[in-house]
Amino acid sequence: MPGYPERGETEPTEPAPSKRDDQRQPSAERSRNTLVFGVVALAWLAFDTLTKSFFNGHSLGEVIAGPFLGLVRFRLVHNTGAAWGMFGDSTFLLGVLSIAVCLVLVAYLFFLSPRPSLVEVVGVALVVAGGLGNAFDRFTLGYVVDFIEPVFIDFPVFNVADIGVTCGFVLFVAGMILAYRRADREAAALAETSRDVSEPDDGEGPRER
Repeated sequence: MPGYPERGETEPTEPAPSKRDDQRQPSAERSRNTLVFGVVALAWLAFDTLTKSFFNGHSLGEVIAGPFLGLVRFRLVHNTGAAWGMFGDSTFLLGVLSIAVCLVLVAYLFFLSPRPSLVEVVGVALVVAGGLGNAFDRFTLGYVVDFIEPVFIDFPVFNVADIGVTCGFVLFVAGMILAYRRADREAAALAETSRDVSEPDDGEGPRER
């Protein structure tokens, strides 16, 4: 009869999306991630550079301000090593290590990670900005400009770049964990959908012989 498919025929189905259609959303995500990464990294690097330039204009060891609420004060320190005086006078080597870590993170974010989240992008941008900020200090000055000194605990003097590295690493790890959980949920949903499709229910119940 007209209007019904004859036996042996199948109903027409919608065409499958082309490869170009599949790539539109990932391409848009890559553009968004690149923009967010660039804005966050440049803004944090500029903030780090400006604060270091201001505080480095004071005398070494001078307390510029504070303490504030008994928590922190601003005191200028030139650090030629890492935290707590480790790797003292290893300025150049630590700068090279910072650059290497930044390159590895950027390569992972844009070439190895299938679909990084905004949390991961912001995290890597902060780490890269902080790493580059301290590396530039090491290569151009021979030391890192630190000026934020906690006074309520025994803790190294640090700077804006260090805040970016620490907070960025936390965000990066948290983003990876959330991404893995999201992937697991999507895989479970896909498996459930496939099982439902493979076992159709026509609603007619058992047929009599």
